[in-house]
Amino acid sequence: MERLRFFLNDRPVEETGLAPTTTLLRYLRDRAHLTGTKEGCAEGDCGACSVAVLEQDAQGAASLRSVNACLLLLPMVQGKRVYTVEALKENGRWHVVQESLARGLGSQCGYCTPGVAMSMLEACHRRDLDEPWKLDAQMCGNLCRCTGYRPIREAAREVAGLCPPDRFARALAETRPESMDLAYTAGAQRYFTPGSLDALWDVLDAHPTARFVVGGTDLSLEVTKRYAEPPLLVSLEAVADLRVLAPREGGHRLGATARLTDVEDYARGACPPLERMLRYFGSRQIKNRATVGGNLCTASPIGDLAPVLLALGASVVLRSRGGERRLPLEDFFVGYRRTARAADEVLAYVDLPAQPEAARALAYKVSKRREADISSVSAGFRVVVDGQGRVSEARLAYGGMAATPARALKTEAALVGQPWTEATVEAALPRLAEDFQPLSDHRGSAWFRAQLAQNLLRGFFHETLETPRPRLAERHTGSVQVR
Repeated sequence: MERLRFFLNDRPVEETGLAPTTTLLRYLRDRAHLTGTKEGCAEGDCGACSVAVLEQDAQGAASLRSVNACLLLLPMVQGKRVYTVEALKENGRWHVVQESLARGLGSQCGYCTPGVAMSMLEACHRRDLDEPWKLDAQMCGNLCRCTGYRPIREAAREVAGLCPPDRFARALAETRPESMDLAYTAGAQRYFTPGSLDALWDVLDAHPTARFVVGGTDLSLEVTKRYAEPPLLVSLEAVADLRVLAPREGGHRLGATARLTDVEDYARGACPPLERMLRYFGSRQIKNRATVGGNLCTASPIGDLAPVLLALGASVVLRSRGGERRLPLEDFFVGYRRTARAADEVLAYVDLPAQPEAARALAYKVSKRREADISSVSAGFRVVVDGQGRVSEARLAYGGMAATPARALKTEAALVGQPWTEATVEAALPRLAEDFQPLSDHRGSAWFRAQLAQNLLRGFFHETLETPRPRLAERHTGSVQVR
């Protein structure tokens, strides 16, 4: 399909000639003249541009999700339904979200309020807000500098899970999946969204230099901040095979294009260490778009998923037209921002093996802000203690300590075969200085990172003494919880 086709506030839209790097935010304000959606940071931090998109979740059910319009390239909404704040009022009546915000004095200057309202709209139609922290997580991606958060939180609590019989409920019940297939050209730029792996291989045969994209939460920053105009983008978003989340051989298979909100829901009962890291990964709007594969393929030294997946013994499956190959995750990262993926391959799956019953495993993230921030240091740990109380296996992985996420191999060796005691941990800690020589930057000095790496391992020992894989407490203040 060579035209961009989607629904905007239930109205069908067709567009041609627009650059594929046009963000949804700029389209709404400059072309559709829907100026209720505001621009604040243009990098997904403030939430002022939040809109709601109706699409299919990992199980194929329709869901309404708040996303940052500043990070969505227009072709990413191909075949979807987009709702802005203007859609809330229906038949002359204010939506319950708007009424709740106004009645609770949840708005002052009003600049952030449209984005707040759209995040509340997702909460209004969620049926899984069964724990109080989930409402905090729902709203943490929306800044409001003049109102304060108490009235906003109370308004959100008032509408959460109401699922009123509004236009959005009707759309959720009646909308059938539209094709996302797209072969779009505008000027010197091209954008493809193949609908199957076979179609993907055809695109790659014709365009071997293509750059992959799915959620766009990283790539779109190049557009909004560096004014980049990538000439050739191929989206993997419509390839259903790559979005799987399922048990596999006692472990788990995570599809490369699985959204992190879906992964978090899946991990809640299946993999507590992964769930813990995803709590701090980013805002709800970001996690509604960000993917497993995107986070790994950027090969950032501070990517949050890599340490916990390394600790859990993950492997990656790379696919091409010729077949597939499997690599341990530690072999996937070959240098700063570089991976072992060949030009004709895609990262298809991340496989987590079955975890030993005796395994103690956790993940940690330390950043200047608790919510929606980039890591200074992150870590994933798994230690297996045998029946005699000795360490039979140790996997200690860190982010933010080297050019790539990496395991602390010398520290691991100092633990294996030793009794799992505080004295053993303390004796092994100096080996971290042999494993890593971190750099100093604006997120932390080399000394801070080195000390923090030690403290995280200390915290892991104490936190897992009684519960091998504890969940975060309800009102937590950080990812390390030692009482």
